Amino acid sequence: MSASLLLSMSAFALAASISPGPVNLVCLSSGTHYSLAKGLIFVTGATLGFVALFLGIGAGLYSLLESLPLLEKLLRWGGVVFLLYLSVKLARDNGRLSQQASLKAPSFMTGALMQWLNPKAWIASASGISAYTSGSDLTLIAVFALLYLPICWLSLASWVVAGAFLKHHVQKPWLLVSINRLLAALLAISCVYLLLD
Repeated sequence: MSASLLLSMSAFALAASISPGPVNLVCLSSGTHYSLAKGLIFVTGATLGFVALFLGIGAGLYSLLESLPLLEKLLRWGGVVFLLYLSVKLARDNGRLSQQASLKAPSFMTGALMQWLNPKAWIASASGISAYTSGSDLTLIAVFALLYLPICWLSLASWVVAGAFLKHHVQKPWLLVSINRLLAALLAISCVYLLLD
């Protein structure tokens, strides 16, 4: 396995992990509402959920979904419902940071589940595996997953840190409400994309 292949896979993993998507938006929102530690618990769940999905797709899960169109539709609609639920919660937030401690932060399991319902995660996994592996080389798929692990975690964590930065430097509730509603709208738009794709 060449160093250039590993570098190329790492660059792909970084681009796929750090670019905006539903999970990244929830990471940003977590950073604006909760402690950094709570945001990183969600990040860890999302990272491990993604790596499990990646390995599952590498082991043939994607071809199973293609052969069972009803299962694929159920997964798609489940993702839409889950993302809409998160966007409504975000849109209804009042932006008052002092009240956030009483609300429950997104959990480890929410992060893991969200990746399985996230169309971006499915696309990134399937396209990465098809671009860099033969699909049958399980060793190469495992190496790719091991590369993804720290890259995905650090990428998602950077969104939480960006949210924490906003929380510390933007103390105006009306501005946080605006940010929340923008994030909620982006999550809802990702649902439209999921339905039309």
